[in-house]
Amino acid sequence: MDQIVRVIAKGAPVKAMAISARDTVERARAIHNCWPVASAALGRLLMAASMMGAAIKEEEGAVTLRIKGGGPLGSLTAVSDSRGNVRGYVQNPDVDVPRKAKGKLDVGAAVGADGELTVIRDLGLKEPYIGSVQLVGGEIAEDVAAYFVESEQVPTACALGVLIAPDQTVQAAGGYLIQLLPGADEAVVSAVERGVSKLGAVSARLDSGMEPLGLLREVLGEFELEVLETSPIAYRCYCTRDRVSRALISLGTDELDSLIKEQGGAELTCQFCDKVYRFGAEELRALRDGASAK
Repeated sequence: MDQIVRVIAKGAPVKAMAISARDTVERARAIHNCWPVASAALGRLLMAASMMGAAIKEEEGAVTLRIKGGGPLGSLTAVSDSRGNVRGYVQNPDVDVPRKAKGKLDVGAAVGADGELTVIRDLGLKEPYIGSVQLVGGEIAEDVAAYFVESEQVPTACALGVLIAPDQTVQAAGGYLIQLLPGADEAVVSAVERGVSKLGAVSARLDSGMEPLGLLREVLGEFELEVLETSPIAYRCYCTRDRVSRALISLGTDELDSLIKEQGGAELTCQFCDKVYRFGAEELRALRDGASAK
């Protein structure tokens, strides 16, 4: 089961969370027909968004991560609710790039590093909080850590990994987000750094059967941990026919008239789940008339 676990270190200013998300990332891969490097990139962004979303206290809150790095994948977007349920898409899912050493996927080259990571936090206020940072290298985990350091002044260690099977499905996916709170001294920093080095690649550890809590116990092995919460997460899209209808109405009566006249209807596809919504001419006229009456 895909899940997020949240912990704090007893007696030390450290908080952390870890995620396992094989099914979630595989669902995204299947929906968007992603090639391996696109699966890895989108999967990493989905998991980062999921952990950041799960940290929101507001029940109706949401977090959106967008990356435009100038690489062949184009833009990537992931959106999480406050429970860590996530959805997303990649602009060009059928992209391949040369592998790195030992056949590893080169996510950084596919994403690109000439651009920004934008974080949008919608906390139910009048305006969402929007922050952007220049990409470090397009590998995503390092970029997320850089966002927290530069935009929120929170020292952060982040690791995200997606392991692709020979048949191009997702074999393992997961990661962690460790943050140092005010009061963390050099001894705490060094202990975290030693743990990060000791753990190594998270996807390999998850593939061997390690659970998210195991990741944190390994990387934060020099601390006594208190588990705050373990919660399930999934790939979840909230599109409905009613929401798509409202989107059509927002086009205005002139555009609806044009669709009726030129196409005799409309066909819209959700960018997150690829579900297709079809509207006939009569339905469009009803939407138009309803909009005109308001």
